[in-house]
Amino acid sequence: MGKLEKKFGKYAIPGLIRFLILAYALGLIIQLTNPVILSLLYLNPYAILRGQIWRLITWIVIPPNFTNLFFFLLMCFFYYSIGTQLERVWGAWRFNVYLIGGILFTILGAFLLMGYYYLTDYELIRMAPDLYFTERFGGLTMFGFYSGVFSTYYINM
Repeated sequence: MGKLEKKFGKYAIPGLIRFLILAYALGLIIQLTNPVILSLLYLNPYAILRGQIWRLITWIVIPPNFTNLFFFLLMCFFYYSIGTQLERVWGAWRFNVYLIGGILFTILGAFLLMGYYYLTDYELIRMAPDLYFTERFGGLTMFGFYSGVFSTYYINM
């Protein structure tokens, strides 16, 4: 890790946790104003393979579940304090590797889950592909349901 840090450490983004919290705030605004648009930002591997490549990035704005604005603000404060402390202890480059690596592995996990469902439920998918893949506004598909599960919540935990 030391050699990589020497070589690529200059590309680290200091204060990356602030950008993540700002993304959560943007996601909250979208969720409160027009939740239908938020469903177009989820990490849905099938939709990504069908050309909606913006979902590789936009799922980061999906805020973790909260019950009210107070708990959302408390969560953001908690993430900020923990994130800045980790960046202070580890250094900006290692904290960047942690967050960006977590994001990349979450994307990989989403694609592996899609592959798992495709292999295990092949007969059902062949008989009723709309149940799994077709996204409709107001309707919920199997991948549409699971794509709402993917968030940066587990990276932060």
